[in-house]
Amino acid sequence: MEIGSFRRRIGRKRLLYERLAVREYWVVDVEQSEVIAFAVANEGSRRIRESQVLPGLGISLVEEALQRSQTEDDGSLTRWLMKTLSQ
Repeated sequence: MEIGSFRRRIGRKRLLYERLAVREYWVVDVEQSEVIAFAVANEGSRRIRESQVLPGLGISLVEEALQRSQTEDDGSLTRWLMKTLSQ
């Protein structure tokens, strides 16, 4: 998928989520290992680095999980994620 196409899809979905008053949404581009998150408020949205809905869930954690998923089985990835989130 072209990067421009990915960005256009994000733009269309962002407008839809703003209209629906979704509090927050995350976009994951698995091929590029990129995570983009937005908080929606006041009929607009802004990029965020950490979830406001799920405190402690940051983009860096999701990106690390994506990277680990390339080399670890689901069980070890889940154990690592649960341990990390409980700290």
